[in-house]
Amino acid sequence: MDPSSECHIFLTSFVKKIQRMATKNLSAYDLNSVPDGKEMKFGIVVSEWNYEITGALMRGAIETLKKHGVQDDAIVVNHVPGSFELTLGGQFFAEYTDVDAIILLGCVIQGETRHFDFICQGVAKGATDLNIKYNLPVIFGLLTTDNQQQALDRAGGKLGNKGDEAAVTAIKMVSLQKNFEYESNIE
Repeated sequence: MDPSSECHIFLTSFVKKIQRMATKNLSAYDLNSVPDGKEMKFGIVVSEWNYEITGALMRGAIETLKKHGVQDDAIVVNHVPGSFELTLGGQFFAEYTDVDAIILLGCVIQGETRHFDFICQGVAKGATDLNIKYNLPVIFGLLTTDNQQQALDRAGGKLGNKGDEAAVTAIKMVSLQKNFEYESNIE
């Protein structure tokens, strides 16, 4: 088989896989793979900008946390004006509360300027910095889409809810951290 035929077969297979992914709920997961969250406490920071989207992400995250045993009083939600402020809101949780993890939820939709790039890069770096500075799981739940429909599809639409995914990630990371802490205390 010549290289161009191999490339064509690969690309055809790749495109079909992407098309399947674009039509299935990407937030589906094995419920049994998620630890019990009843002894965990979470802070959620939600951007008010694009609230139709971020409110849906928040509702998904809260429902998922509760589904896995997290008590109502162990879920604290605060709002910030926009996505750029998510990391400072996260820092406030880290400094002034006793949460086990922080979930940052926002939505930035591509416009005609580079503003999108600066916001997305700033929040990604800020979330990473918070993880390291506070040794606390800080979950990046920022949708970065080309248009409103892509955001809706990922906020409870046909592709699931990234708020659900952020909550599952938070529970798993808290469990992982607690396991490491437990193991280090045994030695």
